[in-house]
Amino acid sequence: MQVLLSLPWWVYVLVLLLVLAMRDMLQKKHTIQHNFPLVGHLRYMIEKIGPELRQYIVANNREELPFNRRQRSWIYASSKKENNYQGFGTDQNMHEAGYIFIKPALFPTRLPKTHPHHIHNTTHLNHYLLPAAKVIGLAHGRRRPYRPRSVVNISAMSYGSLSANAVEALNKGSLKFGNFHNTGEGGLSPYHSFGADVVFNMGTAYFGVRDDDGNFVLEKLVQMTQQNPFVRMIELKLSQGAKPGKGGLLPGSKITAEIAAIRHVPLGKDVVSPAYHSAFTGVQGMIDFIEEIAEATGLPVGIKAAVGKLDLWEELADLMALTGKGPDFIAIDGGEGGTGAAPPAFADHVALPWVHGFSKVYTLFQKRHLTEKITFIGSGKLGLPAHAIMAFAMGADIVNIAREAMLSIGCIQAQICHTNRCPTGVATNNPWLQAGLDPTLKSERFYNYMKTITKEIIEITHAAGYEHPCQFTMDDVEVAMGDNNHTLPLLSVYNYAKDEVPYSGFDPLITCAYLGGSGNAVRPEQGGQKIA
Repeated sequence: MQVLLSLPWWVYVLVLLLVLAMRDMLQKKHTIQHNFPLVGHLRYMIEKIGPELRQYIVANNREELPFNRRQRSWIYASSKKENNYQGFGTDQNMHEAGYIFIKPALFPTRLPKTHPHHIHNTTHLNHYLLPAAKVIGLAHGRRRPYRPRSVVNISAMSYGSLSANAVEALNKGSLKFGNFHNTGEGGLSPYHSFGADVVFNMGTAYFGVRDDDGNFVLEKLVQMTQQNPFVRMIELKLSQGAKPGKGGLLPGSKITAEIAAIRHVPLGKDVVSPAYHSAFTGVQGMIDFIEEIAEATGLPVGIKAAVGKLDLWEELADLMALTGKGPDFIAIDGGEGGTGAAPPAFADHVALPWVHGFSKVYTLFQKRHLTEKITFIGSGKLGLPAHAIMAFAMGADIVNIAREAMLSIGCIQAQICHTNRCPTGVATNNPWLQAGLDPTLKSERFYNYMKTITKEIIEITHAAGYEHPCQFTMDDVEVAMGDNNHTLPLLSVYNYAKDEVPYSGFDPLITCAYLGGSGNAVRPEQGGQKIA
């Protein structure tokens, strides 16, 4: 023993390397390690840290997907109240196909001094007040119609996919700013319940409102909405951008006892959502289901889907025109969206990008004179000001954000959300990893991001000569066509003109022009008259 202890340190290192080399030569699992003992390990080490090397060292500011470094830096700086400007002009190729140009007016809008966006030093008016122009559910006579206080809101992200601390941070930040928070299909959790307006997302597995066999239970939904009056709308998820036509998966490693109780699922087992709904069949069945839920809860009910074939969308529009019944809002998810995990073939190739999917669906309802009765919501990389403005110009009334919200509370786009090893604690239920995410601090970060994106949307809107982004038209935004160095307005690219959204300004004497919070509301075009 004394002889062993007296040996130089390098002898121990040499022995370890020899043992590892022997192990490499004897194993058959990895060819590289067998053929190149010891050195072969470097290949796997480089492969493992390759994404980080490309993200922080190799890739340029505008190169990465889904969000490049410049986009992420703007969100990070905005959330931290740091300088988010850029100097020396744009570093983008403005002639690249699809590049967005927003047309400013010769003279920006001159707002009255009593307009909310002119009022800075006040405790009763939000300088960033930008409510949706439409009241959701009013056209169909719902008992509790709802006007979102913000045109930018949180898209569907479940507790389970996101950590408890992340969901809590987003909900507290939403309460402070005034936007709504979509639960995702994982059900209503305690972390969605800090006071923000909530949209209950109901997917094919009916988490939180199901029986032991996974069947929908209306009584549970009614009880949930009655016990939680901050739930303002119900969203029926038909599909999502990342994996339309394929059910969701929550790995058993991410299912805690609390998640199992909230979702009403077994503990520790993978939970797979079916690709289809069992509570109804066909378009008429879906309309009947929506009307049943709306009647039982009194809430607006809408649908969320990615877009592909249009035949059933046409059937839905025809039946709505014929019966006057159907969804109060339609959320279109682009194929480029997705916060969770999906097979590459689905994530990369199934479903149309947002601009194409939305334009096709919008025109179907426009031809049947239904756009005034429906609130259109867009989601899929719309959490950047220029992209949001383009969505409003195309007919979206609201944009929902997901990954941008995750970035604002610390996500670094590691793209390992499905492994339960998210290094920032955003998309993991690992107690140690999520403990590093402080909900109080991160809620402030999300609040700052919401202030900044809304501020820039307002400023661009005013620069274009309008008061509200709902006033943008298809002729106000142009896109570059690529090598021919031409630009075309959206009107020419997508061959339709967005319907005018009625808007006559918000009454500045009214604290909040929305259908939320207290349940009272005002509609600007009605001169401040409350809507029950």
